[in-house]
Amino acid sequence: MLDWFGGLYFELPKLGFLIFFFIACETLCKMRLPSLYFPHTAQFMKQGIAASKLLFFLKWLGIITLILALMSPVKDEPYELEPKKGHEIALILDASQSMQERNFDRANTSLTRFDVVKQIVRDFIEKRTTDNMGLVVFGAYSFIASPLTYDEHILSRIVSQLQIGMAGQYTALYEALAQGVNLLKMSDSESKIAILLTDGYSTEQVDKIPLDVALEMAKKEGVKVYPIGIGESNEYNRAVLMKIAKETGGVAFGASSARELQAVYAKIDELEKSEIQNESFTYLKYYYVYPLFIALISLMLYIYLRNKRGSN
Repeated sequence: MLDWFGGLYFELPKLGFLIFFFIACETLCKMRLPSLYFPHTAQFMKQGIAASKLLFFLKWLGIITLILALMSPVKDEPYELEPKKGHEIALILDASQSMQERNFDRANTSLTRFDVVKQIVRDFIEKRTTDNMGLVVFGAYSFIASPLTYDEHILSRIVSQLQIGMAGQYTALYEALAQGVNLLKMSDSESKIAILLTDGYSTEQVDKIPLDVALEMAKKEGVKVYPIGIGESNEYNRAVLMKIAKETGGVAFGASSARELQAVYAKIDELEKSEIQNESFTYLKYYYVYPLFIALISLMLYIYLRNKRGSN
């Protein structure tokens, strides 16, 4: 590869030898045409010479720039993702049928619990611009609604589109915890957080993973769980949430209103941050289009002027 100024170089520099082929052809392959002689042609000589020089220039400009395009001029453009300080967070949201209860937000009693949760979680997401977050939704079963991403706008949009009952009407709480751990499993971050929000008890008939198994998975992967129970204290299993928090190094919270839930997320927002390694990349920026464009224009002009000259 031949380096040019500013790091520009050719991917296929050997194609430059094509110029010798065209020079040889110009010298050895001249077209022989029958000649016609006319008297009194001196007045046409100057015009003919000027036209010939222009045609010669256009032809060779087209050939040279076409060869340059074939040689593929490129430049390495390095870029680096800025290092971020933040968590790797799995947001685990209960979307079971019980989340349709109202009066959770006393300022707007027409909203369901899930409406309020979605708005508060979206506010939390949009503030956490340095976190790598993903989303797990659960009901009778759980699923990953979004893999880990730094794009808080996309994640917030996904949350806004969630619906009550989209994962069934019951509560597979422990399966959801295990799914959240799986979401964080491939992460190399030292700070793995799962924020588990629910308003009910685990439904034994649908919860396929025992609590102890889910806890072992979380501890093995180093996931710190912050369980949040919403509603009245008797509506969710406070003892289970406290056990999850204690065994994983997190803190259990309860919130009986929208205001209290906002305070919970504000508290979680104060968690310690860990360094996430930055990544460096290089991509090739191609410049062949510029000489190719010049070549096409030059050769088109050459053909046009040559044909026009011939017709005259």
